[in-house]
Amino acid sequence: MSEVSEVSEELKTELLEVALEAARRAGALLRDGRPADLAVAATKSSPIDVVTEMDIAAEKLITDILGERRPEDGLLGEEGSDTAGTSGVRWVIDPLDGTVNYLYGLPSWGVSIAAEYRGRTVAGVVAAPMRGETFHAVAGRGAWLGELRLACRAAAPLDQALVSTGFAYVQTRKAHQAEVARRIIPVVRDIRRGGSAAIDLCDVAAGRLDGYWERGLNPWDLAAGELIAREAGALTGGRPGEPASGELALAATPAVFASLQPLLDEAGAWHD
Repeated sequence: MSEVSEVSEELKTELLEVALEAARRAGALLRDGRPADLAVAATKSSPIDVVTEMDIAAEKLITDILGERRPEDGLLGEEGSDTAGTSGVRWVIDPLDGTVNYLYGLPSWGVSIAAEYRGRTVAGVVAAPMRGETFHAVAGRGAWLGELRLACRAAAPLDQALVSTGFAYVQTRKAHQAEVARRIIPVVRDIRRGGSAAIDLCDVAAGRLDGYWERGLNPWDLAAGELIAREAGALTGGRPGEPASGELALAATPAVFASLQPLLDEAGAWHD
């Protein structure tokens, strides 16, 4: 019996409901509470990798809700939350995915909340308030945008694929990623750079992209969106034979995945 199958359907439903509530409330805080003079509160990997006061406020709101509703669970959050818990459930939280978009007033940002059970993601929610959209999935139940069940796009050759990627905030890694993108652009329909890994993964699920890849993602960038993409029929992974990770994360329709993964590996997309 797999670890996911050991989770009761009742627990899956409860975790989804908690995630939906937390994402809704955090999304409303970020949408309605954004100050006109929003400024950078801190930086992370480089001076252009920023944290705002709203990232911090949204994570506190989410962790407060989870602490009230599920006090025995573990937590891992982008802005510093990290507790082990005793229940076997761990929440993986990105309170504001696409912080630079948010800082500049661009609409492509979201709240990403996933629930893991013994290391496997069993429920995930990505709320994109400026698009008026909330994506969710439960392992084994499909992926949804509100009441609409999602399915990734039908098979298409790589040269007709619209794909997305992202770039690091560390200049040396960014330069290498630009070189990888240069090698991929001629063999696909076109390429996009949205600025939110969670939303890109959901757009693969919704059939708005044929594929997405990025190096350097963290667990909170991936957890909810990867589940949503997989439950919509996309394939996800990293280098050939490996799962998606910080080394390389790829999500795509099955046909595009089969063509794009070896090209990314050959191009050294996993390398700095």
